[in-house]
Amino acid sequence: MTQTVESPVVPKHELDSREAKRVTYVGAWLDGLLSTVKVVVGFWVGSAALIADGIHSLSDLVTDGFVLAAIHYGRQEPDDDHHYGHGRIETLTTLLLGSVLIFVAGGIAWSSLDRLFSGAEVNAPGMVAIVITIIALFSKEWIFRYTMRVAKRVKSKLLEANAWHSRSDALSTAVVLVALIGAQFGFGWLDAVAAIIVGLLVGKVGWDLLWESARELVDTALPESVQQQMYDVARSVPGVDSVHDLRTRQSAGWVMVDLHVVVGPKITVSEAHEIGNEVSRRLRHEFPLLTDVIFHVDPEDDAGEGDPSRLPGLPLRPEVEATLNERWYMHPVWRTLTELQLHYLDDKVSVSLIIGDSVHQPPQCLASQLKALASDIEWLGHVEVMFITRAASSAMR
Repeated sequence: MTQTVESPVVPKHELDSREAKRVTYVGAWLDGLLSTVKVVVGFWVGSAALIADGIHSLSDLVTDGFVLAAIHYGRQEPDDDHHYGHGRIETLTTLLLGSVLIFVAGGIAWSSLDRLFSGAEVNAPGMVAIVITIIALFSKEWIFRYTMRVAKRVKSKLLEANAWHSRSDALSTAVVLVALIGAQFGFGWLDAVAAIIVGLLVGKVGWDLLWESARELVDTALPESVQQQMYDVARSVPGVDSVHDLRTRQSAGWVMVDLHVVVGPKITVSEAHEIGNEVSRRLRHEFPLLTDVIFHVDPEDDAGEGDPSRLPGLPLRPEVEATLNERWYMHPVWRTLTELQLHYLDDKVSVSLIIGDSVHQPPQCLASQLKALASDIEWLGHVEVMFITRAASSAMR
């Protein structure tokens, strides 16, 4: 008898985390090797541009460490202290990464400007430095493409930022390559100029990361075009009359949205809730990065009227029943009442009274009588009387 042992199912977020760590480890080893070689060769041949490029690669190695820590903690599931997950850890790390890059860029640019204006002589770097720079260029472009491919697959903004960091290193290496070739043919000043350009490139990448992560931390909304698409998807659900107050924000590349869905004013709570669930399903299907969809069901369109919970409220059922009982306790409709439905519409409480068929008067006439008896109640809106036959009552039971 053969017994089959099933392998444990690994959660997707765990698989994504492993893949993100793997590509970051590969990048870290490559950055460590390249930074060491560039700095050593740069000092050997006296190239400020190559040394600056080596420092840039070293900053990549440092940020790889930040990325690994952020991936480990930022991809953990929500817990008792972090109900929305740990995605902000990735955002904060990206913010730190951008700050480090700007700091490194400033140092590179300052030292290179000083060297350029001092008129220091730059010797020909030699073919060894040029060949090493070419190898570094292709290596950084490869790790950029590899990291970006994984970042798209696991939907990590932090990993994507790290990929662009590698691309900036590749671009700066390309500039250094041009400078080294120029210096080889007697244009030594190109070395300092190239180092300044490298500094500017690094600073630009750092500023972009800083800006994007800061926008995320202050809950900047998605672009208007994306929000409009969300509106259209929500409105397409049967039973949705309109949608308003749609709000979006992001956390580590994931998207959260909350919106108000207007439905028919007299449908049941369960039907309204299921309509909202369908809105959520369709939004998640159309926008895979959505992690949280919070919908608020409205019986009427109150867009632009502010938060109704901050306004004076209408009486709830116990108070409504007690107040109506004082006016209607002698009326046959109230005495034969089967069900009382309350509808909070237009800042009033409209009531629907469902009774048996023992009261032999037109429902409109009965409703007018009840309305007249309660004419002093300011919050009372429309009054409606509906009959239910004995057969229907038995079927409902």
